[in-house]
Amino acid sequence: MSTLIPSVSYTDFKKLKAAQIKELKSIEIVSNGEVLFYAIIPPADGGSTINSVIGTEAEYLAARANTVGGKEIADISV
Repeated sequence: MSTLIPSVSYTDFKKLKAAQIKELKSIEIVSNGEVLFYAIIPPADGGSTINSVIGTEAEYLAARANTVGGKEIADISV
């Protein structure tokens, strides 16, 4: 599936350290051709306004997605 943001394999994503992730643009993380999740990464020099807008939008979208499925981490054996 083609999207407007770059794709990164889950294997490559796991190799990154937190500081490296903060340098990235927003990405979709894929495994076996399937999207696992999206990482919306605010630009480091974007300022507090854009970070606040991104945070608010991410919470809104996550809340909507959570109404239709998924489990709490406590419900999954790790």
